[in-house]
Amino acid sequence: MKQKIIRILSEIRPEFDFKAASSFIEQGMLDSLDIVTLVADLDKEFCISIDGLDILPDNFSSVEAIERLLLKNGAKQ
Repeated sequence: MKQKIIRILSEIRPEFDFKAASSFIEQGMLDSLDIVTLVADLDKEFCISIDGLDILPDNFSSVEAIERLLLKNGAKQ
């Protein structure tokens, strides 16, 4: 799952190394438009629908946070 998340992030913002980063939002790696794109890509890749109430900066701050969000919304590992 983590590799898929990193691949999707890298497709959205190829100029960043998402494997080494610790806080995507605080480090300016993702902005609000990137989050919208990311949510759509994650929904499609994992055949889920991320709840709108879960679209918060903390849920997109790291690969681990995104993984927790996906699992919470029904993604299979």
